[in-house]
Amino acid sequence: MEAQAAGGRDPLRVVRARGAGSGARASGSSARSQRVAAIIPAKNESERIAATVRSARSIPNVDLVLVVDDGSDDDTQHVARAAGAVVVRHAVNRGKASAMETGAAIVAMRDADGEPPRMLLFIDADLGDTAVNTAPLVPPVLAGKADLSIAVLPPQRGAGGHGLVVGTARKAIHDLSGWTPKAPLSGQRCLTREAFTAAMPLARGWGVETGMTMDLLGHGFAVVEVPCDLTHRPSGKDLKGYLHRAAQYRDITYAIAMRRMRGYSDFPEVPED
Repeated sequence: MEAQAAGGRDPLRVVRARGAGSGARASGSSARSQRVAAIIPAKNESERIAATVRSARSIPNVDLVLVVDDGSDDDTQHVARAAGAVVVRHAVNRGKASAMETGAAIVAMRDADGEPPRMLLFIDADLGDTAVNTAPLVPPVLAGKADLSIAVLPPQRGAGGHGLVVGTARKAIHDLSGWTPKAPLSGQRCLTREAFTAAMPLARGWGVETGMTMDLLGHGFAVVEVPCDLTHRPSGKDLKGYLHRAAQYRDITYAIAMRRMRGYSDFPEVPED
């Protein structure tokens, strides 16, 4: 792997496999017309989903906001629809990865013939009014500097901390590529349709983000992290928070084990900054 600045005064650090071509398809005038679909997996988010949808609709180039209601027990689907989102619903909870796959499939069905496929911007349902601040994820993919951009969030108030979980994901990605990401678990991501297809099938459960990053780096796609001023609902230090982090650790270690079995290796290391 090799790290390179994203050009000129752009400080973003792109990680790409040596010899791999840029995955981006848009540049110049075509980039200005490239459309983006914001996909929001949601479960029992009726209190925040309206603000998240309204905020996502104001992101430049986003012409479709799609909420995938993953078996909610509350009014998430109705609130999201009233806020202006296209809504599809799983009758039962199938997990985030399945919701992401459903969202991408629905977007593909809505893409117009003869037009480039929409880029996919995944947004967590609990971002509320800060969802618009995922906008910086779009330009690196739009300009062809990266196939996948990942949001790096500021420290979150009230976060219970999950250093073991994050550290496990970081180490696995570093072992694969030589690159140590700041936010390996971040769910706010923008990527090309080609990159999303290459990451299929997605890792199950909480391993979806780590698995996606490992898969795309393993296939030679370019990845970049982008600072984004976002606020979400962190897991706390109570029993529920600890159980959540235990489930994360279980799913992430499983995703890592599956990818190590595939034999990802032979990647020269990225020099650390």
